[in-house]
Formats: sequence, C-alpha cells, structure tokens
Amino acid sequence: MPLINQTTPFATATGLAVLLAFAPGAFAKEAPVKDGVSQVQVTLTSDNGGSCVLDSDDAKAGPVTFSVTNKTAASISEMELLSNNRILGEKENLAPGLPTVSFTLTLDGGTYQIYCPGASAELQDFKVTGKANKASGSTQDILAEGVKGYAHYVDGVVDAMVTAVQRLKADIDAGDLEKARTQYAAARPFYERIESDVDGFVLPGFKATDNAGNLDYLVDMRASNLDPAVGWHGFHAIERDLFEKGAITDETKKLAAELQDNVEKLDKLVGTLEYKPEDLANGAAGLLEEVQTGKITGEEEAFSHIDLVDFAGNIEGAQQAFAFLEPGMQKIDADLTKQVNAQFENVLKLLETYRDPNELGGYKRYTAEIKASDANKLSKAIQALQEPLSRIAEKVATAH
Repeated sequence: MPLINQTTPFATATGLAVLLAFAPGAFAKEAPVKDGVSQVQVTLTSDNGGSCVLDSDDAKAGPVTFSVTNKTAASISEMELLSNNRILGEKENLAPGLPTVSFTLTLDGGTYQIYCPGASAELQDFKVTGKANKASGSTQDILAEGVKGYAHYVDGVVDAMVTAVQRLKADIDAGDLEKARTQYAAARPFYERIESDVDGFVLPGFKATDNAGNLDYLVDMRASNLDPAVGWHGFHAIERDLFEKGAITDETKKLAAELQDNVEKLDKLVGTLEYKPEDLANGAAGLLEEVQTGKITGEEEAFSHIDLVDFAGNIEGAQQAFAFLEPGMQKIDADLTKQVNAQFENVLKLLETYRDPNELGGYKRYTAEIKASDANKLSKAIQALQEPLSRIAEKVATAH
C-alpha cells in the first residue's frame, strides 16, 4: 500500500482536492442529482503546478458519487476525504490517461476536508448540506443484516492476522529464515482481504497527513512509496530482509516486534468500524483496484514474488463484501447480481490455474516471465469484474 496520502480506506466518502486555478468560492454550486444520487466530477490537471478541479464543491446530504479523471497531473495520484482528521475514503494510483473511476458514499451534513497530496494547494473544504435520510424497508433491513455479517468477517480476519504475525515474529526471533519465509507468505493474505476497510486508521496524536501515525503506512508500505521522514516499516521491510538480503538481523527482529504491535492496535480499532451497505461495495471495488495497480504489476511483493497470493486475498475480500450484499442485491437487481457472480467465478477459475502447493502461499511465484506472458490476461479478467461491480454502490445506497 502507498503512503498515507496514498491509502485506500473504505469507510467511505472520497477525496478530491483543491484548486489554485479558482479563488475560494468561485464556483460554489451544488452538485446535480441523478436518480437520487448527487454527482461530482473531479478532474486532475497539471495546471498551476497540479490542480484537482471539482465541478461542484457542495452537495445535498445523502448518496454522493465522485467520478475522478486524471487528465495530465503527473504529480497527483490520489484524493482523500477527511473529517475531524479521520480519513473517510480515497482513490489512489490515478495516473494520467487512465479511465475515470467512481465511488458512491452516503454523507451527512457538515464540512469535510478534501486532501489532494501533490497539488499546489492540498486542502479544500467540501460542504454537504441538510441531513441524510435513513433508508428503511425490507431491502434495507436485508442489507443491514449483511453489513453486520461482514463486520464479523472483518473482525475474524484481523484476529487471524494477529495470530499469523505473532508466529512470524516467533520464527524471526528464533532466527529460522526458511520458517519465517513460509510464515510471511501465510500472514500476508489476511491484510489483503480487508485492507480497504482498515487502511484509513490514524493513531491518536497524529494528523491524517502524517505517515508516522498512519497504520496502513506502518503495516503495508512498499519500497516504491517510502516517506523518507518516517522510514520503512511493516511487512515489506521484513520481506526485503527475508528474501532479498536472505538474513535475519537485529533490525529484522525490531521490525517484526513493531509489526506485531501495530496489527494488535489495528485489531482493537477494527471494533470501532461502522459500515453502510455502500461501504462494502466501495471496498470491494477498492480491492480490485489494488489487484490492478499492485499485484498484476508485480510491485506489491517485489522481493518474495508472492503477488498471486495477495491477488487471491484481494479477490476473496471483494467476494466476501459482495456476498454479504447479495441477498439485498437479489431484490434490487437480480440480473446485475448474476453478472457479478459470473465474473467472480471467471476470475477464480483463472486463479486456480496458478496454484502450486509446493510454492509459498500455494501459488506460483509471479516471475518476470509470468508477468510478461499473463499480465494482460489477468488484467482483462479483473476489468470484466470491475465494470458490473462498480454499479453496486449506487444501487445499495438508494435502495428502499
């Protein structure tokens, strides 16, 4: 995962950012509403050293869809929405020329801070007026039950991650390189299953823009997105020692102890999460974006090359999020539900072709040869799933 300014939270809304090109309040207009959902268009450009231009900076309380397009902004790759210093949601890895991405969330009235790291002006207020109506009725009751079930799933995954990291630390403390490598591969999928839910946590005493207090940075930062002021921590710093350096040092042991402490903190914080149905849909979409931008590229596991293990973890997490929504979605749009399930099945069948019980984590190493021959095939399979899944959030947010 990227820096705090490149995290992927899940509990909702989303960031867009500030415009140098306009004076404050120059276009304070309310977002248009389509089918009960406010629509906000966000364009990233290289103007003025990097700008995030919103076509509206005000929306009615209730479901809001943000559609983000990076036209020319090489210095801006993501947007976050903050409330009281808490990261509510974001989109990341938005390179110039990529297709527009969108996400839907339900916002209550108030003033939010839009944070666009890398822009000439990084923070901007985004206002929501009125009060969100609480949807009710049989479909919402079914969705609410699904949300409860999914919360239990997340709790269980994080509990299991704590245990796996404790075992990883024990192997590292014992100086057993081969066991530590095996346990590293066993521990990784847990975070990948639920990272879109938990990667927005900021520790007490830190600002949302400070990587030193961002648990996602401390647990899952990759070499490609290091913050020099904070340094390297977490899974991938350990991965470097175990697989590239091939040695367990005192520093490795320190990193393992720190990782255990941070996942235990995460475990305590997970119980504070409150979900809406659209959070599950947005989180599932976010996990698929993780597959496209981190796993298929081979960037995630640069030393161990167990990217397909993480790929499978992201897919499982996305499928579980959708599964808990499925009973309600059957009432809302049975045809779309069938389409999403069919595409999940296609992706899982493709993943099965990479299974190898003799390799770490049970999947083939994602070598340069496999990347060269299969990356396009894997990407197309995920794209075919992303399209129908991206339509779920608006539907569950407006269901009655």
